[in-house]
Parts: sequence; structure tokens; C-alpha cells
Amino acid sequence: MSTITTEMQALEDFRGELVRPGEPAYDELRKVWNGSVDRRPGLIARCTGVADVRSALAFARRTGGPVAVRGGGHSFPGHSTCDDGIVLDLSLLKGIRVDPVRRTARAQAGVLLGELDRETQAFGLATPSGIVTHTGVAGLTLGGGIGWLMRKYGLSIDNLLSVDVVTADGELVTASEDENADLFWGIRGGGGNFGVVTEFEFRLHPVGPIVYGGPIMWPMTESPRLLRFYRDWITDVPDELTTAVIHRWLPALPTIPPELQGRPVVLVLACYAGPVEDGERVVAPLKAFAPPLLDLCAPKPFVALQGMFDPSFPPGRWYYMRSCDVAELTDDVIDVAAERGLAIDGPLTSYPIFHLGGAIARVPEDATAFGGRSHGHTVNFVASTLGPDGFDHQRDWVHDSWRAIEPHQVGAYVNFLTDEGPDRIRTAYGPTTYERLQSLKRTYDPTNLLHLNQNIPPV
Repeated sequence: MSTITTEMQALEDFRGELVRPGEPAYDELRKVWNGSVDRRPGLIARCTGVADVRSALAFARRTGGPVAVRGGGHSFPGHSTCDDGIVLDLSLLKGIRVDPVRRTARAQAGVLLGELDRETQAFGLATPSGIVTHTGVAGLTLGGGIGWLMRKYGLSIDNLLSVDVVTADGELVTASEDENADLFWGIRGGGGNFGVVTEFEFRLHPVGPIVYGGPIMWPMTESPRLLRFYRDWITDVPDELTTAVIHRWLPALPTIPPELQGRPVVLVLACYAGPVEDGERVVAPLKAFAPPLLDLCAPKPFVALQGMFDPSFPPGRWYYMRSCDVAELTDDVIDVAAERGLAIDGPLTSYPIFHLGGAIARVPEDATAFGGRSHGHTVNFVASTLGPDGFDHQRDWVHDSWRAIEPHQVGAYVNFLTDEGPDRIRTAYGPTTYERLQSLKRTYDPTNLLHLNQNIPPV
């Protein structure tokens, strides 16, 4: 803290807001989405542009303390904050520019998914993004970006055209297929290891504004039978359909009848990125599997479907997750999935199983730094509580679930990792990609200044 105090004159040219411990806004601004993360940075630098980012990075280099970069602040392990060091808060960078003729959008690093969707959907366009609208565009994209459009149009990084990056030494560069192509390769999946991305340019696609989608729910006891039906059904579905199987207790929401709230269910949440009538036809066999407890899969605005997970993951709750990819839903994997669903004993704890494939798998494995394009499913075990009461117990459920699924894992999605150590990061990328990322790290951040992430050390 003393180092930060004595070096404050180095930020004289900073034009944003500098917030220090003890100031009125400090306790509110140091909060991140995951309420279980409670850290006290020595300085929060709320950047208003590239010049502020460069100034804050120069300050971090001089002080030698940790530097955390915050876009949406949605990191499960809390990498967007730190103790004692400096937080580069990019949440004020909200610029969005949509070109409906070229079908592109530029979004600054503080933009949230829902904010980007709102602007692009005004023209009936969208780019693949995540599943919770208050997630930051920056963190989601840099790790890969899975979501409801991924099987039709690929990951977020597959639709990334260029980025503006402030490197660890303060240089502003543009990275694309034609300019700094090595950095562009690493940015697409390598997270925040190589610099602070201040702006993204995305390719857009015709989507909506009305799509066919939503959840179909059955009693949790139907899980083994449903998962076997689902495994066979998805082998023939078109790329326009992306689905996730979710085990949880039904929440108290206006869309859920009171008599069903709190009931353990297994549900399939679907999004069909094509004509509504085609979506109805494709999903019909699933609806005919068995009489559902509740069927909310119907035509709806794309922005409404994008926000369906929002009530389950509000800011301030306590969260803990372990995740892995599996190659396919074998009988053994299904047995584990069903058993762990029935073992849920908390009203907010859940786990989704996302169906991958489609456009994701058609991109060559070495085209980007993202690992696992050939994997079949991503499995997330997510503990959630309102606060510390009961959190340890729900986290134990996650650990037990992880131990049960671990023998079947084939990799991991880097955005779903917590603080699990270097071996898990290496597993997420695979040895060849990891070594290439290390070489890139030596070029762009040889001192590992930007290490509060799923870190790839330069040596």
C-alpha cells in the first residue's frame, strides 16, 4: 500500500476516476459478481479510454504490485480484483457501434452481453455470446465464448474480426488475421495473458428478433431416461439448435407456477437459430419424450431467451464451480449425471450440460488458441448460496460431483476454470497450444505483469 501511495504522482495524467481505500465509493466499486470473493485493492483505476489504460499499466509496472483487469467482473475465481494492487476497471468503456450493412459491430471492453445484444438486435443481427446478459463481453470473448448461437455460428472468437490491445509495455496495437496475426491467434482463447483489450470488432449474423426456444421440464427422477433419449436425439439435430440439459430445483419466478417452485427437475433449454416453424418441428420429438411438468419452449424475443439464466446468477450471491468437457454422453457419464442431480440439496445449486459440436468443431484445432473443438459436451457443477450460510456444504457437493465425473473428462473450457493450478490450464489448451501460448507470452508480457487470469507463465 505504501508503494502505491508514494507513486500516485505517476497517475497525474489519468483522466478517469481513481478510488482508494476509505473513500465513499470504494466498498461498492471493489465488489465483483461472485459474492464469495472479498478483496481489497490498493487502487481502483476507472479508465475512460486507451490513454487511461496505458497510464494505469505504466503505474502498475512502476509499483510492481499485482494488476487485475475488470470488464464485467464476472470471473468465478475473482481474477478481476486483487488485494493491495491495482484494478484496471474498464466498466466505463461502453461504446458500441453497429454497421448493419457490413454486418459488423465494435464494442468497447466495458460492454456487457445484454448491452451488445440490445444494439445489434435493433437490426435483427447478433454475434455469438454467452448465456448471462450481465457477463462482460471482454472476458467471455477472450476465453472462447460459448452460448446459444455457437453450434450455428461458432464461438465468440470465431466471429472476432479484430481487437485493439494495450500490451503490457503500454503499446497500443491492432490484431487481426492481417495485422499482428500471432497475437490475434493467442487472443482468441488465451484470455487476458497478452494485454488489455480495449475494443472488439465482431461479425454479425441474422438472428431473430423472434426465435424458438426456452426450457422444457420433467421431474428429476426422469433424468436417466431423458439423458439417454437426449443423447440419441441430438445426433440428428441441425446446427441451428443449441441445447443444454440442466439439473436443479425450480426457482420462485413469475413464470413458474407456485406448486412447482422448489421441485427438483431436469430440463432441456433450447435455442433454435433459424425460422420459428423449423424450430418447432425439430424440438417436437423432445416434447413428445414424456409429458413435461412445464413447457416454456415457444417463440420469444432473442433478447428474452438470452436473459433466461439471469435470475439464477445475480450479482452478490456466493458461487463456486468445477467444470470439464466430456467426449460424449456414454452410459457411465449419464449414470454420474443423474446421480449427481438427485444429490442436489440446495435451492440455488445447479449444473448444466452444454451440447457442443456443429460450427465449433468445423474450425481447425490450431486456428485459434481455444482447446477442445472436438469435444461433445461441457459439464458445469455450480454451487450457489445467498451468502456464507451453507456455502461450504454446497461446495462439497461440487467436489463430490467433480470426483465422480473426472475419470470421463477429456479437457476443459478455460472460462469455466477456477483456481485449479497450472496442470488444469495446460489440460484446457493441450500441450502444443500451451507451448505456443508460452512463446507468445514471452514476446508480449515477458515479466508476467498480467498474471491474474488463467495464467500462462512465459517460462
